Amino acid sequence: MNVASEYLQLQREDADQLVRRHAPLVRRIAYHLMGRLPPSVDVGDLVQAGMIGLLEAARNFTTDRAASFETYAGIRIRGAMLDELRRTDWTPRSVHRKVREVAEVVRQIENETGADAESAEVMKRLGISAEEYHQVLADATGARLLSLTAPDDGEGGDGSALDVADNDSLGPQDNIEQSGLREALAEAISTLPKREQLVMSLYYEQELNLKEIGLVLGVTESRVCQIHGQALIRLRARMGDWRDE
Repeated sequence: MNVASEYLQLQREDADQLVRRHAPLVRRIAYHLMGRLPPSVDVGDLVQAGMIGLLEAARNFTTDRAASFETYAGIRIRGAMLDELRRTDWTPRSVHRKVREVAEVVRQIENETGADAESAEVMKRLGISAEEYHQVLADATGARLLSLTAPDDGEGGDGSALDVADNDSLGPQDNIEQSGLREALAEAISTLPKREQLVMSLYYEQELNLKEIGLVLGVTESRVCQIHGQALIRLRARMGDWRDE
């Protein structure tokens, strides 16, 4: 066996070890994503997509990267799962349309009043009941994994503004746009009501599930879902300029 063949063999062995060691990470990420998805989504499909992401991460990882392999792999695993969800978009167009309508009303109210739109005013303008409104909030939590910047027709799109991007796969212009989008999103999140900010932080930064957040806040899981959905709709409304561009 020549030197090149030996090197490739060692690379394959290292990659296999990385995959075996980090396989539980795939399931952990899959079940975390399932916390914001409807029962119709098969966790097995997410795990399968995530394993492909893990394999690619193991093949492409180099020790000169600033991030650890677990961090790098987590990004690639989550990205592979999100790609699978986008490919098989399970959200009915009617859900996209209703979430979009509520976000537009929120945007109108906040532009008119300069204050956070209250749920009662939103329901009044839309002419819907509290039950219908809360269903929209629940749908917003699951719809396309926070497709704040996705096209309004629910087809295609570049994914979520809150998804963790693998910057190694982006070109210079993409990196500039991604950086600008993240800054705008961070600024929009900072303007949310305090409780909505807290839910966003616990969910996306601390990676607590809705039940765990409910225990922290002393409210029911369904109430956390409503707060989360309200935050997402408010962000969609406040990120309107980015979506228009």
